[in-house]
Amino acid sequence: MPRGARLDAPGALHHVMVRGIERKAIYLDDADRVDFLDRIGKASEKTGTVIYAWSLMTNHAHLLLRSGPAGLPAFMRKVLTGYSVSFNKRHQRSGHLFQNRYKSILCEEESYFDKLVRYRKRWCR
Repeated sequence: MPRGARLDAPGALHHVMVRGIERKAIYLDDADRVDFLDRIGKASEKTGTVIYAWSLMTNHAHLLLRSGPAGLPAFMRKVLTGYSVSFNKRHQRSGHLFQNRYKSILCEEESYFDKLVRYRKRWCR
């Protein structure tokens, strides 16, 4: 059975999560983290996506964002595909970097936003 389409509309607030395949690390050093964040910034500008908060863990990442006119899939494709290719070249590896496709939760505006940002701040100390 085919996967269902993601719920998205320009301006929708999303909590996005992406995990490394087999729960393995998706950043091996600071250069990887900088590359990932640079790609988020560039994709954000190109797609009109607004990034409110992010958290990079060893084997996964969380983003709180508002999708732009291009939609969430266009933003995530630019970030994840480019990063995977770069990571594989840099670390002389091949194959998938991320487990399945990214997960996104369509958020209620104020209540979820405030709780998630507070939660992420505690996690990232």
